Formats: sequence, structure tokens, C-alpha cells
Amino acid sequence: MKPGRTPPARGPRAAPPAGSVRIIGGRWRNTRLAVPDRPGLRPSSDRVRETLFNWLMPKLAGARVLDAFAGSGALGLEAISRGAAQAVLIERDAGLADALRQAVERLGAASQVRVEGADALAWLANAPGETFDIVFLDPPFADGLWDAALRALPRHLSDDAWVYVESPREQALAVPPDWRSHREDQTRDVRCALYRVPGGQGAATLRGDSHRPDSE
Repeated sequence: MKPGRTPPARGPRAAPPAGSVRIIGGRWRNTRLAVPDRPGLRPSSDRVRETLFNWLMPKLAGARVLDAFAGSGALGLEAISRGAAQAVLIERDAGLADALRQAVERLGAASQVRVEGADALAWLANAPGETFDIVFLDPPFADGLWDAALRALPRHLSDDAWVYVESPREQALAVPPDWRSHREDQTRDVRCALYRVPGGQGAATLRGDSHRPDSE
């Protein structure tokens, strides 16, 4: 700035843009979902979701999906984008639940996706006996809800169900003893695990994976 000139007046600083996460694959590929600023809201990373949906790809077509701690909706809506038939998204935060409903409306997915504004543990304990083929459990890390969610979940699982659990890397998970670990992965901070429930032919449907722990 030249000497003697007055600096231009500055108006109010613009608010930073809202966070977002993108749907990676399927019919809504690269669609952005808003991520409101909420304590504990931590959408699964692109890398984690890409790995997960590669694992689940042969199972997604026509599946009924439960996203029990939906947050941004990235897991449940990604599943629908890639061919799942129906999804229930549970979210206790009223603002997040409203954002999910808006996203569902914008995507034209109201006939496939239902948003429940409820506490996930209460819903699992009290909801009618809906069953699901794929369940995503990715609760807020600070709340320590894994054990309670895993105990409440079995009544909502189909005979051919798969359960994905995301947790801190060092978190011990008390999964039912008859569940079988199918695949696991880790990032620096996060452990990702996909389990097969007993009954059905779930392992056979996830073909093309020569390294799965539950190969027989």
C-alpha cells in the first residue's frame, strides 16, 4: 500500500462454508451431503467408506439397511446410491435429523429412505421387529455406546445379515460370540470391522475375497 493511503474498509468476514461429505459411488456419485457443526459428528472418511462398500458390493442389491447413528447420513445414503432397496436412518439430534430429511427429499429418495428422529438405543429396544440385511454402527466416539448397541441389535438382524462397526483403533468390542469376523481394516485412529451373523449364506454372497477370515 502506498504511503498516505487509507486502508479500504472491510465488511463482516464471510462465514466459512458448511462442511460436506460426498457420496462416492452409484447413482448419486459425487453428490455432497451437508455436515453441520456438531460435537462428536465425525463422518466416515472417503477411504473408509470406499473400503467398506467394496466389501459389501455383492450384498447391496435389494438389501434393507439400518444406519443406527446416521449423523450426516453418508453410510445409509451411500448404500441406497449403490443399490440397496430400503434404509432407515436413526438420528437423535433434531437438527441433524431435519438435515437428513432435506437430503432425502433433495435426492428424491423418500420412497426408499426413512429418517427416525430418535435415540438409537431406545429405538433398537422399543421399535417393532423390523429386520435388516446390513447394519452400520458408527456411534459418536466419546459416548461409548458400542456394547449397548451390540446387545440391542440381534433382534433386528435378518438371517443373512452383515454388521459394520466403526470404533477407535484401540476400542475393545464385545460382539456376540457367534458372530464371525469377515474383514477388518485400520487407519491411524479408526478400526473398521465387518461381521457375519450366524445363519443364512452371507459369506457365499461376498465372493471374490480370498483373504476373508471366515473362509471355510
